[in-house]
Amino acid sequence: MKSIKHLLVVLFVSIATLASADEGMWLPFLLEKLNEKQMKSLGMKISAKDIYNINAGSLKDAIVSFGGFCTGEVISSKGLVLTNHHCGFDAVQNHSTLDHNYIRDGFWAMNNGQELTNPGLYVTFIVRIEDVTKAALNGVTADMKESERQAAVDQNIRNINAAAKKESYQKAFTRAFFEGNQYFLFITETYTDVRLVGAPPAAIGNFGQDTDNWMWPRHTGDFSVFRIYAGKDNKPADYSPDNVPYVPKKSLNISLDGIAEKDFTMVFGFPGKTTEYLPAIAVKQIAEVNDPAKIAVREKALAILNSFMRKDEKIKIEYADKYALVSNSWKKWKGEVLGLTRTDALDRKKKYEAEFQKRVDANPQWKSQYGNLLTEMQAAYTELEPLGLARDYHTEITNRIELFSLFNRIKYVQQSRGKPDYDNILARFRDSLNQFYNEYEPVVDKKLFEGLLPLYISPRVKEVTDFAKWANDIYDNTDLDNGKATLALAQSDPDALLQSLETDKAYAAYQEIIADYNTNILPRLNTVQARINQLQRTYMQAQIEVFKEKAFYPDANSTLRITYGKVNGYTARDAVKYDFNSYLDGVIEKYIPGDYEFDVPQKLRDLYVKKDYGVYGKNGRMPVCFIASNHTTGGNSGSPALDASGNLIGLNFDRVWEGTMSDISYDPSICRNIMVDIRYVLFIIDKYAGAGHLIKEMKLVHPKGGR
Repeated sequence: MKSIKHLLVVLFVSIATLASADEGMWLPFLLEKLNEKQMKSLGMKISAKDIYNINAGSLKDAIVSFGGFCTGEVISSKGLVLTNHHCGFDAVQNHSTLDHNYIRDGFWAMNNGQELTNPGLYVTFIVRIEDVTKAALNGVTADMKESERQAAVDQNIRNINAAAKKESYQKAFTRAFFEGNQYFLFITETYTDVRLVGAPPAAIGNFGQDTDNWMWPRHTGDFSVFRIYAGKDNKPADYSPDNVPYVPKKSLNISLDGIAEKDFTMVFGFPGKTTEYLPAIAVKQIAEVNDPAKIAVREKALAILNSFMRKDEKIKIEYADKYALVSNSWKKWKGEVLGLTRTDALDRKKKYEAEFQKRVDANPQWKSQYGNLLTEMQAAYTELEPLGLARDYHTEITNRIELFSLFNRIKYVQQSRGKPDYDNILARFRDSLNQFYNEYEPVVDKKLFEGLLPLYISPRVKEVTDFAKWANDIYDNTDLDNGKATLALAQSDPDALLQSLETDKAYAAYQEIIADYNTNILPRLNTVQARINQLQRTYMQAQIEVFKEKAFYPDANSTLRITYGKVNGYTARDAVKYDFNSYLDGVIEKYIPGDYEFDVPQKLRDLYVKKDYGVYGKNGRMPVCFIASNHTTGGNSGSPALDASGNLIGLNFDRVWEGTMSDISYDPSICRNIMVDIRYVLFIIDKYAGAGHLIKEMKLVHPKGGR
């Protein structure tokens, strides 16, 4: 009897470790059922209803999807919204000129009249979330083909969205969760009049740039400030000078008491995508095949871009943002491979699957349903491997060659001819051409064509290809690398521009590459992927059934989630252990005069020398950033970091390099999210920018009994 009890205890502990206290991106409307007890045991002082409540203002009413690509939070009763500097960068860039370089100098509106409009920018609130699984799967049967099943679900979702109870100014959408085993309806409100209020100079908001990206310690003041405007009825309205600041149902209180090690933290936001429930073979392919291939393509692209940017200041300016975008994922994938290897993620997956198979085999019903599931997944992923590799090479390379991306836009315009909104599509295309050619150099693109295409074509084509000669032939015989001529033709005779593609050598090469992929790769890839989708859905369902003692959270899919953990340092590698916070001292230590990554504005250096930190400093030092074990990913940029009482303590903007594999396999030993300390944000707004009027809008609190 004692041995049986011991076995059960060991088994429970081993399975419980599969989802640590720090792991998970949880749906806020299920917290009361799944998480509240654990969250309170970790230190949370509020209730699940304080976080999500459809009958009264709650924390979720202060959280917005910012532009559909980041998260923001409302921090005043006058609609002030905080998000990351990199999330608001496009707005800052669009308003910048040679005379008013807000990227270099920063921008601060000293009154509402100075706030800048941003056409196309929006914020979306979640009004409520409902489980609509039964309706979404109505009429779906186990013997359906994957395409038939998806068609049935899609129609059901259209019906659900159309029938959803909502106000005329609200919208409804339904998303799949747990690989399509569950479906939830979201009712939303979107505000489209969002104005820029303030942003620090890039030397603060993007301090460290590429070198520090994904790294700890960080010293980046990654924030910007916007304001939501509404009609006089406080409802969504198109831009009008008569609009007024939005009055939220809830705005966040801001803590001036800072953080300490082991403090409970929460991050609320819209994480983009994770794949936490993949089988071991899929994780193996990511670490050993797909990530290395994508890393190789981007390393080549970065080397080419760098060679031009170092020699030509004009190209350096034009390609700075593109270089950063290419570098961002390249560095992340390298860290992902490192983290998966270091934490033995593959071995842990295999042990998990061994336990799964053991339980399945011991249960006759499960064995009949799931007995061969892992074997079938092994076979499907084995078939996928070469196709997935070709897909990644194709996607990476065609996205890096800019003429190819231009052709995608032109092709879309072509396909839209005759449609009711063709005029709008054409107008947007013309606008996009201006931006494209303002940041395009044919000599760079030709070198990318010459350098990258061999990675995709050479392994698949036996004939020897002279890629340099091919590149010269194409770029010497296309008019589309001539920005002025193409822009003029797009304005005067767009039909002629579209027709010119028929004889363009560059477009012919693009069509040839696309046709090869669409003929030889895509059909087989889609077939295998459909089978994998079905197997993954079954595997997800099976895991939930088999591991009943485990609380499962759905993979991220850009819907509202909350994650929780604790402020904590970590050991990065042998003999390297990091503390949990950083200070302005580190900014000054990294300072390199005139350097595009590590320059520091004179005023910030003066404030440091004087130790003029106001109420925001601590013990004569100015906190800048901190880390915690919250489970975050892309889309969580700009998410609020909250303390145990739901007060704002920081702004999420990154993860540590060693833990970027958290999208696939979370490990509490090295997975840390990086946040700018809210006290540094307030310090920059008040002491550096002199925008104290914004501080007066906010509600500052002392939850720890500070001064």
